[in-house]
Amino acid sequence: MVVIAYLLGSIPSGLWIGQIFYHKDIRQLGSGNIGTTNTFRELGVTAGIVVLFMDVLKGTLAASQPYLFGISASVNPLLIGLFASLGHTCSIFDHFHGGKAVATSAGILLAYNPELFGVACCFFIGTLLLTSMASCASIVGVSAMFIIALCERDLILSIVAGLLTVVIIWRHKSNIGRILTGKESMVSFGLGHYLKNHKSHE
Repeated sequence: MVVIAYLLGSIPSGLWIGQIFYHKDIRQLGSGNIGTTNTFRELGVTAGIVVLFMDVLKGTLAASQPYLFGISASVNPLLIGLFASLGHTCSIFDHFHGGKAVATSAGILLAYNPELFGVACCFFIGTLLLTSMASCASIVGVSAMFIIALCERDLILSIVAGLLTVVIIWRHKSNIGRILTGKESMVSFGLGHYLKNHKSHE
């Protein structure tokens, strides 16, 4: 199950979608990241939605294995799903490079606790609409998941969510630097985007 989870997570959705259908290498475009945000920005909405779906599905399928094999009572799905996030960030199909594991981590949570997945999505969407920054929304979303897990006193979820929070924040360290200096890229909607455009027109 660990090997399957890692291989599922290693599927470089953005890279393959770009190469097969658009004849472009997403690693050479925009931020160079193979994840959903850069795919949306550089390849368009359709490609972005497909990559988002695939990345979430990787995590969900990986973490669902103990349920599918009927051993979830003895093998925690989160521990298996964690290897999908590892695969996503260190893909064997991309010279051990990869994305930032946000969507794949969300997929793991979807398999384990759909209600908490919904709450984390609300934090992500709310932050995205306020800041217009996917990086900021990702950090807030995963941090909210960790805090809620602590409040629910779910030890395994707290540990896994804590690890994922550290990994995702670390993978976003350059984004955090740009956020602090006001240079982070924004999506084309939301309050942050509106205020930035309004200021530039003054």
